[in-house]
Amino acid sequence: MHLRQVFLENMAQTSDFPLALEFTKAEGVYLIDKTGKKHIDLISGIAVSNVGHRHPKVVQAIKDQADQYLHQMVYGEYVQSPQVMLAKALADTLAPYKTSSGLAIDNAYFTNSGTEAVEGAMKLAKRYTGRPEIIAFHNAYHGSTQGALSLGDEEFKRNFRPTLPDIRKIARENFEDLELITQRTAAVFYEPVGGESGVRPATQAYIEALGKRCKETGTLLVFDEIQNGFGRTGSFWAFEQYGVVPDILLAAKGMGGGMPIGAFMAPRAIMSVFTDNPILGHITTFGGHPVSCAASLATVNIIHEEIDHSETLRKGELFKSLLIHPKIKEVRGKGLMLAAEMADFEYMKAVIDRTIANGVITDWFLYCDNAMRIAPPLTITDEQIHEACEVILGAL
Repeated sequence: MHLRQVFLENMAQTSDFPLALEFTKAEGVYLIDKTGKKHIDLISGIAVSNVGHRHPKVVQAIKDQADQYLHQMVYGEYVQSPQVMLAKALADTLAPYKTSSGLAIDNAYFTNSGTEAVEGAMKLAKRYTGRPEIIAFHNAYHGSTQGALSLGDEEFKRNFRPTLPDIRKIARENFEDLELITQRTAAVFYEPVGGESGVRPATQAYIEALGKRCKETGTLLVFDEIQNGFGRTGSFWAFEQYGVVPDILLAAKGMGGGMPIGAFMAPRAIMSVFTDNPILGHITTFGGHPVSCAASLATVNIIHEEIDHSETLRKGELFKSLLIHPKIKEVRGKGLMLAAEMADFEYMKAVIDRTIANGVITDWFLYCDNAMRIAPPLTITDEQIHEACEVILGAL
């Protein structure tokens, strides 16, 4: 039976029109099909392959760890070197920064995915503050499990109700809405650069006002950097470009170099509430899997050693300078997290279909279906950027 037929018959589908592309190999910025044709990947598996597909150091770390051990015990019971070394490496990236209460983000809780990181952070915020309400933003996506979905917009959750109570939605860049953050608010979940809304970077004035309001009300500020982090926006963490430090930080996607892993991170004083009342306040069997942690540690080191953040910013500007066309309203974003907005979905989808047919992979956004997603591996070269943009302009 043909593989595509099995895919359609035996794998659960989440849309009536899956791309159904089949690649047999991936390397660097390329996805390679069974004919050997190379396709430039402009979406990195949705901001996952930040250091490129199958980076040799990531692959070697996976092999080395597989030779040592795989799963040993549920999270947090045994001292496992890949977990410990990764936690320290992440703490080191955050050591220069202090939260509004003067604490360093020095504890990481590893999960299997971004949505699980959101779930853990929601529990942590409510347990630490003793408050019931959580605030999120319109057109923000934080995951599809019941708790994370509760933070999402109505079109994705209406048919799965009842979702969690005490969720309030406010608008990005709306200063008046900040008054809705009160002393009953446990946490505000915010992306410094909005992802599925179509890449919407925060203004400096707004993110400062958000941080100030959270401090005034004793509300925990949670930055969802699941798409923003690990070099995607031109600094290791996007918040570094704003100078506003969260109380809880979320990561996943680009964190694993292609392996599944996520994390929520906080100061020890906050994270320690999971140790009592009840004991084992958050549990995961496979969170922080040794192989994923080894891959993630390699990814952290690659970003430190091989990724020049100023180059990421420059490459983003190169995309903007090349993608000038009457049909493109705007190319916006930070670093290599970009969106090229067009008139409507129908036109944009036709352009994407032709772009994919001509060897460049891209797509659109959950809450912005008239914009093309541009988030290639950070290792993309100028030559590859020129080639990809020529294909896009040709499709336009």
